[in-house]
Amino acid sequence: MQEPAHYLQGRTALRVVAVFAAAYFLSYALRAINAVIAPALMADLQLSNADLGLLSSAYFVGFGSMQLPIGVWLDRYGARRTESALLLFAALGAAVFASSSTLAGLWAGRALIGVGVSACLMAALKAYRGWYAPDRQSQLASWMLVSGTVGALSSTVPVALLLPLIGWRMVFWATALALLLAALLVFLRLKDVEHSMAPHAAAATGIDTGYAEIFRDAYFRRMASLGAAHQGGFMAIQSLWAGPWMISVLGLSIADSSRVLFLFNFCLMLAYLGLSWWAPRHVSYGARPGLPVLRVVAIGLAGAVLLQLLMVLLPFSWSWWLWMPFAAMITVTTLAQTHVSLAFPPALAGRANSAFNLSLFIGAFAVQWGIGLLIDVFVGLGHTHADAMRLAMACYVGLQAVALLLFIGNSAHTAPRMLARSS
Repeated sequence: MQEPAHYLQGRTALRVVAVFAAAYFLSYALRAINAVIAPALMADLQLSNADLGLLSSAYFVGFGSMQLPIGVWLDRYGARRTESALLLFAALGAAVFASSSTLAGLWAGRALIGVGVSACLMAALKAYRGWYAPDRQSQLASWMLVSGTVGALSSTVPVALLLPLIGWRMVFWATALALLLAALLVFLRLKDVEHSMAPHAAAATGIDTGYAEIFRDAYFRRMASLGAAHQGGFMAIQSLWAGPWMISVLGLSIADSSRVLFLFNFCLMLAYLGLSWWAPRHVSYGARPGLPVLRVVAIGLAGAVLLQLLMVLLPFSWSWWLWMPFAAMITVTTLAQTHVSLAFPPALAGRANSAFNLSLFIGAFAVQWGIGLLIDVFVGLGHTHADAMRLAMACYVGLQAVALLLFIGNSAHTAPRMLARSS
């Protein structure tokens, strides 16, 4: 099927994706880096597990608090100006983090980072919704997550190798500079595209109905609940607790742990690439034949829950391989996010994406901090640190199972009306 002439194609289309991907690379690297530097932070600042969880969750607090304003700004001012301005706050946050010696200072720096990178994915999805054909949306979202996963890869073995040489503070000073460059890249390299697409985007702007239409929709609430428990919780595990799990539960060294995390994120990247090829050909969002997208999501998440249960039940060094098929299963959450994006008209795309993303980061904050609190509680009850971490993870797996069962049992709340009107 030939795409309408006003959709981006060729080198310009690739350039836009590359610019957004570069910023999201940094966003995801900063989200995941604490899983590697956690031992150094705990040693330098004498942090408890709850302190570490609270510190790492500052990113999600800053990120999540911006989602509702960002949705309005994206729909009103566009992706280029919104993202480039916020990236300046991320650069400031990295500098604050690098120069702080107190828990409060580090928390403030990480929260500013979360604020600053909070539009990196949402700005891209907003731009893609108006600049690219609907049947390319899942592919574009997968490409973004590939770039994010490469960022997560860069925060594993490479950071572990750099830490003994330059320390975690210098890593964050270098990141502050990279964030400044990313802000310039977004602001300057997308200007001509934004201007050329302005006439076609005119009908999708100027609507300011807030979030009432989105939050009162039963379909949205169903998807947001699932996203908070599964996708949000996965972000919490990937960005913090995966590293301590490898060390405390599986008994791996820091070096071995960083290698496993690298392999895990590499498998995640391959899975996103595979999904970007497979989903446009075989998954249906309602208009064309194929596997129903929500059925694919349910099957994939059921597999992810089963694999996490096996992780809890098999606390042996060799069970690190369970994380690799888990990486493949969890990527179906991308299809759910694309489904939400397409379920609302382009004029509401920024707000719909941001409202959904808010639910993810509420889940990420709750799981990241909650696991730390539960670990300390179980240790206080006399369990070893490894057993306490397994019990905390078991509680989280149970939460995912309940959320998935509610999602499957609430199948009446689909979105054919919205998907039809958004095309």
